[in-house]
Amino acid sequence: MRFLVALLIALIPSFSVAQTPVYTSAKQAYLIDINTQTVLLGRGEENRMPTSSMSKMMTIYMVFDALKSNKISLNDDFTVSEKAWRMEGSRSFMNINSKVKVEDLIRGVIIQSGNDAAMILAEGLSGSESAFMAASNEKAQAIGMKNSHFVNPSGLPEPEHYSTPQDLALLAWHLIYDFPEYYHYFGEKEFMFNNIKQGNRNPLLYRNIGADGLKTGHADEAGYGITASAIRNGRRLILVVNGLANMQERADESARLINFGFDEFSLVTLAKKDEAVREIKIAFGEKKTISVTVMADVVVTVRNAERSKVKTQLELSERIEAPVAKGTEIGKLNVVLGDTVLATAPLVAGDNVNKLGFFPLMWAKLCFMITGKYDE
Repeated sequence: MRFLVALLIALIPSFSVAQTPVYTSAKQAYLIDINTQTVLLGRGEENRMPTSSMSKMMTIYMVFDALKSNKISLNDDFTVSEKAWRMEGSRSFMNINSKVKVEDLIRGVIIQSGNDAAMILAEGLSGSESAFMAASNEKAQAIGMKNSHFVNPSGLPEPEHYSTPQDLALLAWHLIYDFPEYYHYFGEKEFMFNNIKQGNRNPLLYRNIGADGLKTGHADEAGYGITASAIRNGRRLILVVNGLANMQERADESARLINFGFDEFSLVTLAKKDEAVREIKIAFGEKKTISVTVMADVVVTVRNAERSKVKTQLELSERIEAPVAKGTEIGKLNVVLGDTVLATAPLVAGDNVNKLGFFPLMWAKLCFMITGKYDE
């Protein structure tokens, strides 16, 4: 089943799974067309898994949220604690007890995947790692990540540190649409700090496929993964894969799946906002018909091979009587493919229709009582 969306106006999107058989070597894979909230590929998307450095998206969400609410600024300085300085794994090479600007720390997390930068941000925002993680888990639940739990800001393996492809895709959605003023950091290809140039670890940024984020990850237990997003001609896809064998397979498989989503599926517009879908009869009105329309463009994502088979069906109230005000809901439009309803949208009156005056109304009602017809 595929969902209709015209504009992403919901605070938390509700994705629907499309049955799309396609092979992938990933243990988990989740591919979504954001424009219509259509899931193009789902494999193990509800399964809990170690998220490794993809967890850093949650850390960055907390930072962006603090920036947007003016709790901190990009030019604020945070101190490099000994705990942060001693972090294992990928690092941004920040000196102990030094002061680092928030903007540099953001780039250190996103581009270099620095575990030290993630810890510095956590301590700088909340005073301690434990306080930051409590706030992060509360926020994750608030934005709809129901199957996630974060133990540290970096994604280093912990038994109770996990998420799902669905939740990571939702988190990516929020990063893109909640913070458009900050999302550009995910698309930056390099970062210079302490005279050391670091390249972005996201391999899709270098492949000319429209990718502009988000975050890679790797853990021995989970394999190689990536949460990625790409946009072409205004159409955005989000992909989460995990459980791949190595960095090259991660790069190749994620690029293949994104190309699959763009190449094999298309957006189809079935009705446009404020354009008449049909003229229908109305009883006892100054006009005998009224136009019906939709409140937002009705758009679905379908496989190219099925595009010509998509149809619309109207369900209207049995009888509509004047007066009717513009915008009044008077039925619904169903988008169907065979026996499957792909999307449903309210049908509303496209204009105002006043009731007949007293004497014409009396005559019309009398005619209706005699003939059973109200449209003559």
